[in-house]
Amino acid sequence: MDITREQIDELNAVVKVAISKDDYSDKVDTVLNDYRKKANIPGFRKGHVPMGLVKKQYGKAVLVDEVNKLLQDALDKYLTEEKIDVLGNPLPKAQDNFDWDAENFSFEFELGLAPEFEVNLKGKKAITSYKIVADDKMLDEQVDRIRNQYGKLISKDTIEEGDEITGTFTSEEKEIDNKATFSLDKIKGKRNLGKFTGAKTGDVLELKTKSLFQDDHDLMNFLKVEHDEVHDLDISVNFTIEEINKREPAELNQELFDKLFPEGTVTTEDELKAKIKEDAEKQFEQQADQKLLNDVTEYLVESTTFDLPAEFLKKWIRQTGENPISEEQASEEYEKSEKGLRYQLIEGKIIRDNELQVTFDELKDFAKDFIKIQMAQFGQTNPSDEELDGIAARILSNQDEVKRLSEQLMSKKLLSLYKEKANLKTKEVSYEDFVKEVYQ
Repeated sequence: MDITREQIDELNAVVKVAISKDDYSDKVDTVLNDYRKKANIPGFRKGHVPMGLVKKQYGKAVLVDEVNKLLQDALDKYLTEEKIDVLGNPLPKAQDNFDWDAENFSFEFELGLAPEFEVNLKGKKAITSYKIVADDKMLDEQVDRIRNQYGKLISKDTIEEGDEITGTFTSEEKEIDNKATFSLDKIKGKRNLGKFTGAKTGDVLELKTKSLFQDDHDLMNFLKVEHDEVHDLDISVNFTIEEINKREPAELNQELFDKLFPEGTVTTEDELKAKIKEDAEKQFEQQADQKLLNDVTEYLVESTTFDLPAEFLKKWIRQTGENPISEEQASEEYEKSEKGLRYQLIEGKIIRDNELQVTFDELKDFAKDFIKIQMAQFGQTNPSDEELDGIAARILSNQDEVKRLSEQLMSKKLLSLYKEKANLKTKEVSYEDFVKEVYQ
């Protein structure tokens, strides 16, 4: 067997594989002999079928199968040994007048080659790394929310500011018949508030859905309408008042603190706020890290320039899809996937250049930390090592889970690398300002 490579340009090459009869004949004969031993052909005892008849019946199919196996193995081995980094898979070139009756065969494959490039993590323009803090306003709101959540409900007959109302929304037009509970502060506008204020249990209010709530999305929960209807919904509904309650906030005392946290760990309002701040900022850190990871990814894709074997990749998309597609559709698919492919190549180079890797022990510890978080959500705050090891072993026996956790752990390692080596500037913001700046 002889394999040669013809370099077309930096991003494209053709590999030629020449296979002679000596390369495949022994394998073909072995398979045919096995067929001969097992073949059941009328007129012949099992194992005594003439080889000529076996070759006539099965020879061509066995030849094609064995040559293709030999070809694939040789190609894979060649690409590995020569350290050729290809994109997609080698594409066989069509050959006119190919003859399977010949003794020697020649095959050609087109290769799309990965480009060579350098990655500069430290760009001229600094990337913002957000530090989100829980400010006094948020802490006060959280304390108020906790006090209301654990407070007492006092039944009333007449609606006043701050009350909670339970009733049923109905509309024959939209077939709405849904019970809902909400606080009066969710209602938008003086006109709507005026309809509620002073109303009594048993009253039926006629309301317009447009601009009824401060947040239009509340219509999804309270009226059970679809998301795509929410913003344009402008119909009349009736609301029958069934309950009116005033919520009396809970006292900030030891009884409340012990409901929220392990007994005795929080004893004052200041300690409560400190605990809320600590827990909130841990969650904020995850959002800030995800934002940073996204921003560094965008920077790397935009600042790291290299060419791709575009025509080869479009052809590869056409030939390897589940269903046949046109050249135009292949071009569209390529345009959609190009940015992702670029980042895969960039990320791969960063991982290689910085020798980042995920070991099994790291993966096991990462899985156990993940399990602890999940168990804590169900009140199991102190699982044993034996219990964690057992659950981790079950998770890591699933290859899909291993892949998912490995990707998450590698993202964590990349984030640490970016924090260390990228050109970053830290910006401290409240969560409210972070949302305004980043998402709006």
